[in-house]
Amino acid sequence: QVQLVESGGGLVQAGGSLRLSCAASGSIFSINAMGWYRQAPGKQRELVAAITTSGSTNYADSVKGRFTISRDNAKNTVYLRMNSLKHEDTAVYYCNAEVYGLKDDHYWGQGTQVTVSS
Repeated sequence: QVQLVESGGGLVQAGGSLRLSCAASGSIFSINAMGWYRQAPGKQRELVAAITTSGSTNYADSVKGRFTISRDNAKNTVYLRMNSLKHEDTAVYYCNAEVYGLKDDHYWGQGTQVTVSS
């Protein structure tokens, strides 16, 4: 099986910064795209940022210029650096990975809460 474990969420004031991490482990041969999604109360889950194995990235318009996604392929880990946080960034953030291994599939982390106080 494959597990994604997120860390780094918490409570921060508006204008502050946080760094999220997500480490994948288990029966993994390789990982293609990795990404971060978020879901605020009463809203649908939305893509925040994604990164390919080669490092190509894409971002939601709402976070461009403030968030940076990166990955360490050797550690099967993806990061999300979040700067200039706004109250509207408050959500549960989920990691997602397209894994090739014993069972090829998209896997999700358990989620980590990010709360930005205004």
